[in-house]
Amino acid sequence: MQIGQLIARSGASAKAIRLYESRGLLGPVPRRGTYRCYDMSHLERLLLIRQAQSVGFSLAELEPLLRGVDTPDWALLRQHLQAKRQAVRAELVRLRRLDARLGEVDEEIARCLADTARADDVLCNTSAPSVA
Repeated sequence: MQIGQLIARSGASAKAIRLYESRGLLGPVPRRGTYRCYDMSHLERLLLIRQAQSVGFSLAELEPLLRGVDTPDWALLRQHLQAKRQAVRAELVRLRRLDARLGEVDEEIARCLADTARADDVLCNTSAPSVA
């Protein structure tokens, strides 16, 4: 199939396809004259790249896993996917803590606004900096 057909079947742009090819992610692409001739293996590889990008993988992360190999090392890809999931879980924990802290600060501000703050509330007794 030519690049137009690959675009239609994958949803990728010609620019993206050429980038993946130049980085060695699609494997060798034979030519017929001046036209590149893609086959199902290129389409499958392209769909894998796009799926991996959609879940947060960069091309730099994919290059060592896909460049120069006919068949992806599925076990290695899975290890990288599991590491990515662990990083996402850690970020979720961090974000939950941040959200809880933001809630605490919001409650302190609400108390100050309602003028019900205790005398020892640091936030309410802190002088606000002057705005010039």
